[in-house]
Amino acid sequence: MKKLSLFMLLCILFSLSSCQLVEGIFKAGVGVGIFIVVAVIGLIIFIIAKIGGK
Repeated sequence: MKKLSLFMLLCILFSLSSCQLVEGIFKAGVGVGIFIVVAVIGLIIFIIAKIGGK
């Protein structure tokens, strides 16, 4: 499995220019970051609703 991941990474590195690669990484990072922030806010609201409901 690790060899496959390394092979895929090398294919991506050779097929994209460095600027496109960095842009793709940052776009993925922004998407994941937004998802984590929304999930944490939802979890906080859920906890507050459970505490307030008692």
